[in-house]
This record gives sequence, C-alpha cells and structure tokens, in this order.
Amino acid sequence: MFGPNLAANYAEAVAMIIFAIGFSGLLLHKNLIKKIIGLNIMDTALYLFLALKGYIKGRVAPIIADGITDASHYVNPIPSGLVLTGIVVSVSSTALLLAITIRLYRRYHTLNLDEISLLLQKEDM
Repeated sequence: MFGPNLAANYAEAVAMIIFAIGFSGLLLHKNLIKKIIGLNIMDTALYLFLALKGYIKGRVAPIIADGITDASHYVNPIPSGLVLTGIVVSVSSTALLLAITIRLYRRYHTLNLDEISLLLQKEDM
C-alpha cells in the first residue's frame, strides 16, 4: 500500500509524525506550558530523526581499537555530536522559556496567551 520506501524508513516516518504532533500542539494551544511541551516534542522528534540518519547498520563507533583505520568500518560521528549539542541547547531554551512563563504568570495571573494579549492592550491605553 505505501511502497517499499516507507517500509524501509518507517522509523523516519514515525519521527515526522511525532514532529507534526509537537507542531500542532505549538500552534493550536493557547496555554504557554502546553506550547513549551509541544516545542520539546518537536525537538525530540528532530533528535530521533538525526540519530536515525546517522546510524548505519553493521558499523561501529569511530574509536580505533583493533587497528582498523578504514572509514567505511565506522559510523559518522557528526550526527551524534549534533544531537548532543541540540539537547544542551534545548534544555537551555526550555529553562529560559519556563522562567519567562513564570514571570508572565506572576504579572498577569494567567498562562493563556489571548488573555495576556488583552491585558497588555489594556496596559497600553
């Protein structure tokens, strides 16, 4: 029904579906915490996709232990490094977003973006 490409790359398709779930949560919810959760789901799907693309079956980590120096024996380490760097950036941005959300809640006593927007418009008048 879907063809051999989808059957061979089902994990990548799952990562794209997870990304779409996070993106829809980011777009459709008004609550700031739910938006942050949606963003984290999107991040996780992206890391899963990068990890899947960096893995090659039958190859090992690029640590020369047996004297084999042929590059075709090893997995490319760059996707793993990108995933680790992305996780660090994601944790930092999540902490910043949560801190801003706490400040907004203390000031406006709501996490709904529409209500915060209305309160901001009232302050400007």
